Amino acid sequence: MSADYSREMEVAIRAVGQAAILCDAVQKKITPDVLEKKDRSPVTKADFGSQALVSRALMEAFPDDPIIGEEDAGELRDPQQQAFRESIHSEIESLGIETTPDEILEWIDRCNTQKYSNRFWTLDPIDGTKGFLRKGQYAISLALIVDGKVTVAAVGCPNLPGSLIGNEAETVQEERGLLFTALRGGGAESRSIWTLENPTAVCVSSRTESGKMRFCESVESGHSSHDHSAQTAKILGITEEPVRLDSQAKYCVVARGEADIYMRLPTRPGYREKIWDHAGGVLVTEEAGGTVTDINGKPLDFTQGHELSENRGVIVTNGNIHQQVLDTLREVGVK
Repeated sequence: MSADYSREMEVAIRAVGQAAILCDAVQKKITPDVLEKKDRSPVTKADFGSQALVSRALMEAFPDDPIIGEEDAGELRDPQQQAFRESIHSEIESLGIETTPDEILEWIDRCNTQKYSNRFWTLDPIDGTKGFLRKGQYAISLALIVDGKVTVAAVGCPNLPGSLIGNEAETVQEERGLLFTALRGGGAESRSIWTLENPTAVCVSSRTESGKMRFCESVESGHSSHDHSAQTAKILGITEEPVRLDSQAKYCVVARGEADIYMRLPTRPGYREKIWDHAGGVLVTEEAGGTVTDINGKPLDFTQGHELSENRGVIVTNGNIHQQVLDTLREVGVK
């Protein structure tokens, strides 16, 4: 690219890294009792705290940039939420940031833009709610979109190990936590999300035979049609067990070559994907050499505001059999 987005990348890396520290601290406090009661307060606290921290960083560096985010502070302003507001305030101040509850609400509300503009950020402060609660995979995804193109991406995966497959998957907890970044035209990298140092290039697999490929799927079947995925795998001759994990970490697993195909298939008529669920992962995968389209082979259109209203579903591959996957989906009746 002709423009220099090095500052945007630097700010995105540090913002997502800081948000990961807060989310990790909140997640470690989740107890079996919380899960038994189906208490969503930990993920809600992490959602708002993460969004506040990233919004704060973007406001300081790029005060004129709008942000399309998932959360707003409306419910937090309820007087009955005072204790919850104070708990978020406490988590943020534990990072050495002096602020007030009211200022935190302002940071959160900076992300309530809904309309498209020529330059804006999109943020998912915690992608993978159920994964977060079960202490599994989740992601913090931040992307800058310029003239309709995802240009800078930072996808933090605090629980993702160096490998999910084979002996290397026995990575100890202390070694988990990766931040994937991408710059349009500049490739994709991963690094420790805790140190933010020693980036290494990531690349999709070079596999070309469909039967030797591996799917990456959501844990929750409600996020995509597992039945259609199974039918597609059968036609393609895929026998490997799918890698199942929550959040945009799936994009990152394809980007680093552990899986070759990720499909987010429509689960009901009229549903459209939200841009914050995909923007960061899309650029990471594409810059790692992969291909991302909708189920009809159309590029994802990020000029429609907060939704991918011109697209149906999302198909992610290492690029080598992308058209074959699209053809197979039509064969099994996905449309």
